[in-house]
Amino acid sequence: MARTCWFDRQMSLRNAAPTTLDAVGDSPMIDLPSVVGDDDASVHVKWEGGNPTGSLKDRMALAMVEAARERGDLEPGEPVVEFTGGSTGSSLAFVCAALDHPFSVVTADCVADEKIASMRALGARVEVVETPNGAPYDGLFDDLRAEADRIAEETGAYFTNQFENADQLDGYRELGAEILAQRPDVDEFVMTVGTGGCAMGTARALRAADADVRVSVVEPAESPVLTDGTTGEHSVQGTAIVGSPPLVDPDLYDRVYTIPNAEGIERAREIATEEGLLVGTSTGMNVAAAARAAADHGPDGTVVTVACDTGLKYLSEGLYDGLEGSTFCLV
Repeated sequence: MARTCWFDRQMSLRNAAPTTLDAVGDSPMIDLPSVVGDDDASVHVKWEGGNPTGSLKDRMALAMVEAARERGDLEPGEPVVEFTGGSTGSSLAFVCAALDHPFSVVTADCVADEKIASMRALGARVEVVETPNGAPYDGLFDDLRAEADRIAEETGAYFTNQFENADQLDGYRELGAEILAQRPDVDEFVMTVGTGGCAMGTARALRAADADVRVSVVEPAESPVLTDGTTGEHSVQGTAIVGSPPLVDPDLYDRVYTIPNAEGIERAREIATEEGLLVGTSTGMNVAAAARAAADHGPDGTVVTVACDTGLKYLSEGLYDGLEGSTFCLV
């Protein structure tokens, strides 16, 4: 396969970012030929691992904080609080550091050490909730949220409340616009749902542009809330509906793919060994679903999904050493 020469690639690079916040978004589109057959559509991923903290959550964090500042809900220098399983916490810590807001985050001891360490490295005050035997339990989501509520009440911190905060949709609208600019021939967009922000924000952009694009969402087969209303334990972080998040709008998607944990994990490993791209578990789910979509569209079709974050966040959790990792669904 012919490669773009160094000079041409340099000439096509985006403009230099004057601040760290300006480095959020404008991610490249990468073709994944190894995941499809000769008679399938092409599959492409937006590489969000290139954001400052290595995650698409940087888009969400920036949108939520900027919107709160613009409304006057968050004044300069005032504190921010959130509860999270890792990626959102690192993204908010980054944005708050850049904008000079003290940030407190509530997480649990079953979260990977490197995720907790990265939040602390970015200046966050991290409160780690102990769990039985270092494993998730029923009610952990509610306990973490209650602690975030307590901190907000006692300190006056602005609670970004990622699972209900519609401000994040504007951050992901940009993702939709980038997809249409990079792949105007896109036939289907595929995205896992956690808060639902990325899938719904991108879908809004596609609908607003009157693009003839099918929007599909992805959930773990072990926790098929959207397809049959049941929940269960799964090992793919950042996926599966928790409760009834108001951001998920059935009118904005056309189809649901249910992907088994094992298939998503295997896809993530395949992308690493065959494409040389270290990705996380939710990306494996995305690509597994996108490969199914590609079989529907045929060789002239185009399917786009998202490489949510870098796989460097998952090295201690067993993704690449034969272990399936812990069961945890917070994002």
